[in-house]
Amino acid sequence: MSTAPAQRSPLVLVSNRGPVTFGPEGEIHRGSGGLVTALTGLASHRESVWIASAMNEHDAAVSHAHDGQAFPVLSPAGGEYLVRLVSSNSEAYDRFYNVFANPMLWFIQHYLWDLSNAPDIRRDEIEAFEFGYNAVNEDLAKAVIEEIKDVDEPVVMVHDYHLYTLPDLVRRAREDVFLHHFVHIPWTQSDSWRVLPSRIREEIFGGLLANDIVGFHTRSYRRNFLQCCRDLMDLDVDFERGVVRYRGREVWVRAYPLPIDHRATRAVAAGSRVAELERELLRRRRDFLILRVDRADLSKNVLRGFSAFDLFLDQHPEFRERVTFVSQLMPSRTDVPEYQEYLERIEALVAVVNHRHGTPDWMPIQLKLRDDLEEAMAAYKHYDVLLVNAMFDGMNLVAKEGPLVNERDGVSILSENTGAHEELGRFALSVNPFDIQELADSIHAALDMPASERARRARGLVEIVTSRDPGDWIDEQLADIRAKRAVV
Repeated sequence: MSTAPAQRSPLVLVSNRGPVTFGPEGEIHRGSGGLVTALTGLASHRESVWIASAMNEHDAAVSHAHDGQAFPVLSPAGGEYLVRLVSSNSEAYDRFYNVFANPMLWFIQHYLWDLSNAPDIRRDEIEAFEFGYNAVNEDLAKAVIEEIKDVDEPVVMVHDYHLYTLPDLVRRAREDVFLHHFVHIPWTQSDSWRVLPSRIREEIFGGLLANDIVGFHTRSYRRNFLQCCRDLMDLDVDFERGVVRYRGREVWVRAYPLPIDHRATRAVAAGSRVAELERELLRRRRDFLILRVDRADLSKNVLRGFSAFDLFLDQHPEFRERVTFVSQLMPSRTDVPEYQEYLERIEALVAVVNHRHGTPDWMPIQLKLRDDLEEAMAAYKHYDVLLVNAMFDGMNLVAKEGPLVNERDGVSILSENTGAHEELGRFALSVNPFDIQELADSIHAALDMPASERARRARGLVEIVTSRDPGDWIDEQLADIRAKRAVV
């Protein structure tokens, strides 16, 4: 098996963000986002070249210094990678990222549109697809094609919603290429895609179906994609086998739930700064601690979480001054008007809840608007309730990180619409993320749960989270690549 083509040739990884970005003095910063975390494991697991967009002018300068070719780089997070950074026209990249990929695709794939008001698709949006989204996909596709020029039986692994049209461009240039595409966010049902003009929709689906394998986090997203291929593209779909027949080829559609690196997570939790932050947290701790750690993204459903806590305090006044809700939120996409407004609404609601229920020496909600992994780890270790009530989520790694390091048999309240729910739901309190009363009742049930039941659920969560690691996730996909190539 070690001589299979999928392992003999270097993998080519393609994503919008790479493992590092550069500063004005050439300093190296770790790339941001959960996708980068997932792919760093893949890049270190197999010999690979990682192609990504240049995120700023400093990235572009470093790329230019290497003649646009791949170069080795040491990440401050550990690991050495062979990276190729691709510069796109700044106006094209702005249209690609800020007009089409975010919010258009992100909103469609998280059911975020208020369809009575938005979106209004006009020439700007259509041109953003043509001259932004497609232009950036073409830039990255050219780099891929050049990178595999002298490679026999090349394997290219494409990642996420930014690059849906890239695979078809690569396929047209190299028919023998093996293309695998993993989508890290939810895949919604057929009708949500009818927002897009049919020509754009068909280009997106045609791009994805140029792959040999399309992967998702969950079986439900896999099923939704198969349903879209049948309903929107009128294709022959085998739901049981997970196969779409397209242009004389069979495209495999698979689910690969993303695990966390549980060893590395525990190592971070054992750090000296985490211990220092723990001491401060415990000094201020009340009887009970409720925790949420999220990006301030519309899909995370932060407002309903706070509304449910407000309702809980109304209905269970015996918990006043005994419980604190710590919410660590990382501001997200603040250049998108909907996100600016959402963050303002979050801060306003926190002020209302604290005013209604607070006392001179007790603030019910502590809102922390920052991205601090070690601070999150300190809070993970000591929560009684972890709230993950996203409206829809690709996976949600917080739901896995928290139970792994928690030392108090904390109870997870988990939205049934998160990708993590397929794996963790039987040991969590499952909630409909839109049902505020159910969420308030679940907070009470979690805080009132017998110790033996808390321990049983906590053990079950840890057992699931530690049963797989990113190496298994990668191996599952590479095994399918080998199997698919053998069939072909």
